[in-house]
Amino acid sequence: MSGEQRSVEDLLARLADVVDGVAPRRAVLGIAGPPGAGKTTLVTRLLAGAAAHPALSGRVAHVPMDGFHLTNAELDSLGRRDRKGAPDTFDAVAYAGVLAAARALPRAVVTAPSFDHVVGEPVADSVVVPVGADLVVTEGNYLLLGEGDWAAVPEMLDEVWWCALAPDTRVQRLVARHVETGRDVADATEWVLRSDEANAVRVDGGAGRADVVLLDGAVVREGHA
Repeated sequence: MSGEQRSVEDLLARLADVVDGVAPRRAVLGIAGPPGAGKTTLVTRLLAGAAAHPALSGRVAHVPMDGFHLTNAELDSLGRRDRKGAPDTFDAVAYAGVLAAARALPRAVVTAPSFDHVVGEPVADSVVVPVGADLVVTEGNYLLLGEGDWAAVPEMLDEVWWCALAPDTRVQRLVARHVETGRDVADATEWVLRSDEANAVRVDGGAGRADVVLLDGAVVREGHA
């Protein structure tokens, strides 16, 4: 259905229905899209909205895909450091395993790594999914990639939302993000056009496989929950 005026906050009741539909196990919501499309911003809004929603408050955990980056030492040994962020620079097997553990019954505490963007390294076991969490939110570029080790991920997702954004705006945001981490503008622009945009091409077409599509935070397509 069309929903140009709807935003992520309007989707919270939909999420509550997804959670109830798979109980007693946990539900997993995947938020996918190309680099710089606004996935992190969407998750921040979603978590804030869920915390105030009567059916979701206290029931949501967050497991970002970024925590499954290979370490810089591993990337150096594999010769992949210069394209960090590509699909084969993550541990997709471990990521799918954590999502599977989150969905498993009987429920147990699940731990996962986070990613320290200041030092550029994963931090092991720094994310905790408590037994009482009924919904796990996870976001990343490759949730719908469906290739190689990533092929196990889509079946772990009960619902997928796709973040879209105009390419020029995405590139501008990505360059600004890299500059904030210490790159100069020329280096940041080269990295975005060479690496981030190559990764965007890899995931192109994912919107067609998503349950909900959002353009700059507004719903433009919503299927049945």
